[in-house]
Amino acid sequence: MFRKSAGLAAGLALATTVTGLVALTPPTVAHATATAAEAAAPHAGVASAAAVAAAAPILWRACAGEGVPAGMECGALDVPVDWSRPRGKQVRLELVRLPATEPARRIGSVLGVPGGPGGSGVEDLKRAAPDLTELRRRFDLVGYRPRTTVWGTTAAEPCWKPGVALRDPRDRRDFEAMAGAMAKAFEVCREADTTGLFSHLDSLSVARDMEAVRRALGEERLSFMANSYGGVAAAAYIRLFPQRIRAMYLDGVVDQTEGWSTVNLVARAGVEGALARFGRWCAATPACALHGEDAAEVWRELTRDADREPIRVTSQQYGEGELTGWRLRNFGFVPDPGPGHARWAALAEWVDKARNGDGSGFADFVLGNTRAWAMPALLAMTCGDERGYTGWAELRKFRRDIREAAPSFPGAAFDQVGCIGWPEPVANPARPLEVGGLPPMLGAGTLEGDFPWVERFIRKVPGSVTLGYDGPGHVLYLSGKRCPIAHATAYLTGLKLPAAGTVCPAE
Repeated sequence: MFRKSAGLAAGLALATTVTGLVALTPPTVAHATATAAEAAAPHAGVASAAAVAAAAPILWRACAGEGVPAGMECGALDVPVDWSRPRGKQVRLELVRLPATEPARRIGSVLGVPGGPGGSGVEDLKRAAPDLTELRRRFDLVGYRPRTTVWGTTAAEPCWKPGVALRDPRDRRDFEAMAGAMAKAFEVCREADTTGLFSHLDSLSVARDMEAVRRALGEERLSFMANSYGGVAAAAYIRLFPQRIRAMYLDGVVDQTEGWSTVNLVARAGVEGALARFGRWCAATPACALHGEDAAEVWRELTRDADREPIRVTSQQYGEGELTGWRLRNFGFVPDPGPGHARWAALAEWVDKARNGDGSGFADFVLGNTRAWAMPALLAMTCGDERGYTGWAELRKFRRDIREAAPSFPGAAFDQVGCIGWPEPVANPARPLEVGGLPPMLGAGTLEGDFPWVERFIRKVPGSVTLGYDGPGHVLYLSGKRCPIAHATAYLTGLKLPAAGTVCPAE
């Protein structure tokens, strides 16, 4: 049983929002409970208000609780749930700040834009603080819990019930049946929602919240550090408030501006490359459970066989279910080898057992994701950004395109299937960016993972540069990678970009 928590979006998104390309680890899909400091905060959640406090200064106080960096301050900001009704119901956003350590040389504030969606910028800043001491000399570092994170802790119980058994639609009739079932589940969630957030979780609303934070901080222009799905909110902010951007560092970001089918095509092409690397590693590693075989081909055979005859599994947490080839392709492969290739070693063992009928290694993660990505609570955070297939024709075209881009990972993209019954108007459709007058930006991505996404985003902004990292991973500044952090600090502090083509060695 899933419980309401920001942990679902934060934990799942890291592994699956990007179709496996940037999975750091196969984490448990169970909700992690909110941190004690966040759960106990008296101002968490949604509240009614008679006036908008977007421009009011934030009242900062010393943060309390375990794991809080020295000097961190906490505050809150009320913003409209529906920005077209600024004096309507409000949602309270929690914020944290690490003030500049050299206030006489202070430049301004850097706002962190977390991924997920549903990730917490509060937790991001706590995690990254020890590695950002140089940046903090000249800047106040600010993190916040976006409205999606608030939703993850306040969504009504019916919103956590899967609308369908998530699958690759067989034909148009099956597609329409799934769309109808998801539409019904979305409606049930919307009717149960007392916060008003269900209809206002799109990234344009998030971008307007970011602007409210800027105003409350009293900054003429802000600098930004955005990661992963935070790139969608960053693009929305670029559209709405380009004149308010001093600098923008984009780490492992998704480029939604070309549409989600393109996002997923780029992602799966990266996963196809990771499968080839997995095969080469296994061939060169006697300890690999598939050593002496073509490990990549074993994987392909496993998924083809599972499409014909699904593997029955039992998960202690999610009960009985089936591992179809489509579910394995979407949720089973681990592109990141992990420290000492430990994740690939585990993957090889799971594959070896699964081809002999024991799919237990995949059970929790695959069954958990299959349920989660059919839950209105999770999908409501992304469907407003035009994440679903617009119709059967688009899905069929994606299938044709994916066979060429990533022949080992065919089939519909799980995240787009979940949104096909979205009942609301698409608030933030994919469309080109207007980039005139924007400052040059710095992107960063792993050459074995998310670099292609970041590069597609960054090259749209004249004068910008994408920094490569010669290794796997995702969101380098949250992983403590010294070289990317040094370049990000130089850029944000002095607006100095590295030379085009610069690559940081793996650490």
